Amino acid sequence: MDIRCEGRHALIGGSTAGIGRACAIVLAEQGASITLIARNEQKLLATLKELKTSTQQNHGYIVADFSHPDSLKEKVDAYLLNKKNVDILINNTGGPPLKPALEATAEDFRIAFNQHLICSHLLSQTVIPKMKEVGYGRIINITSYTAKQPLTDMIVSNTIRGAVSSWAKTMANELGSYGITVNNVLPGSTATERLFSIAKDRIEMTGQSEEKVMDDMEKIIPLGRFGKPEEIAWAVAFIASPAASYINGINFPVDGGKTKSL
Repeated sequence: MDIRCEGRHALIGGSTAGIGRACAIVLAEQGASITLIARNEQKLLATLKELKTSTQQNHGYIVADFSHPDSLKEKVDAYLLNKKNVDILINNTGGPPLKPALEATAEDFRIAFNQHLICSHLLSQTVIPKMKEVGYGRIINITSYTAKQPLTDMIVSNTIRGAVSSWAKTMANELGSYGITVNNVLPGSTATERLFSIAKDRIEMTGQSEEKVMDDMEKIIPLGRFGKPEEIAWAVAFIASPAASYINGINFPVDGGKTKSL
């Protein structure tokens, strides 16, 4: 099976850490040119140095913050003005903090809605016209297994993940005839800063030790361990490749079996 992405250009959000960074590294290994997006230029430059250029790819980056959707779109539009088409868009940014339902504020929802759904929509609107022209496109949203299995104390994340899934399904239905697929990758507990942030919140909320909290989080995974960012990235690389041309409009858990539903 060929999942090479030579000649393709991937635009990747949140790509200086965790799953986003792993996606950039793996797709570059598969021959894609990468444009990183994140808010810290020093981290962007450091990640840029890690990307392979074995097929003479041209990598670049955009300094932008997903907390400011209009500014993000302006910067991406300006960057792409004289650049090659985007063939692969990976919508990815940090998840909302843990909060019980009655403690979540309207502002918490607004921030998460902007970062995850509005930014995904605006970036998609930017790249879709060219995807239509060439008859090829991959829009991949990194969300969470909580889109299928909402968790206690994650009311904001649960709600936003569900909204992104519904948005993506609608986009998949509308864009499939142009050779553009839209899919969601749903990581489970993956060894990233996000996982350790969730663990820290649970420690504060329960008063349990770090060892106890981490052990409880890990032992409910059928594979018995946390995922690695690169394991998520390889799933993304497959969906981004021509080999996945008939996969469209799905929620694809990559979670070691943690999701309890079919």
